[in-house]
Amino acid sequence: MASLTKLPINLAFKAIADPTRREILRMLRKDEMTAGELAERFDMTKPSMSHHFAVLKAADLVTSRRDGQTIWYALNTTVVEDVLAWALELTRGGKGEGI
Repeated sequence: MASLTKLPINLAFKAIADPTRREILRMLRKDEMTAGELAERFDMTKPSMSHHFAVLKAADLVTSRRDGQTIWYALNTTVVEDVLAWALELTRGGKGEGI
């Protein structure tokens, strides 16, 4: 679980604590989407959506790439899998690495 040793676990939990960010992650599990496509699904301002994207990026749960004026977001499955593995290990009574 090398990713979690570089990333404070609290950033990942802060990111997934919010229902909007959990929905964004759910939407990204099949394929990458543009910022506009994601924003269309929510009734909130652009600055609010930008804040959610920034929190997810800070936690390394999503990646982004720019294609001209368009920003594409994708799920960073490696970090998501690391967080899930840590949580499973915790529930089984194991010792989390680097935490």
